[in-house]
Amino acid sequence: VQLQASGGGLVQAGGSLRLSCAASGRTFSSYAMGWLRQAPGKEREFVAGIIRGGGSAYYADSVKGRFTISRDNAKNTVYLQMNSLKPEDTAVYYCAADRKLHTIVVVDMDGMDFWGKGTLVTVSS
Repeated sequence: VQLQASGGGLVQAGGSLRLSCAASGRTFSSYAMGWLRQAPGKEREFVAGIIRGGGSAYYADSVKGRFTISRDNAKNTVYLQMNSLKPEDTAVYYCAADRKLHTIVVVDMDGMDFWGKGTLVTVSS
């Protein structure tokens, strides 16, 4: 599975962005999907994750109530709708795929099945 994230950009605080991650391959629905982010000088952190069927989603406390993850298995795409953005949301956002959502939630990069190149989100104050 190859992952390609897009949709990043520059936005003012309080604004919104929608990230997309397109996956190649025919086994997209076999993987839990998630978004990670890495701010300058900080470690990569979990943002949001969604199970294979899309029925349940999980969020970092810092984004709960502002971000929404969703997936469209027919389009092999996972989305991250980001509302009420804050300057502290500034980071490179990465799309990740693993057979176990737990791997994404704990950011086990050594165990992660797939992750793509990131897309930069910059939130100005």
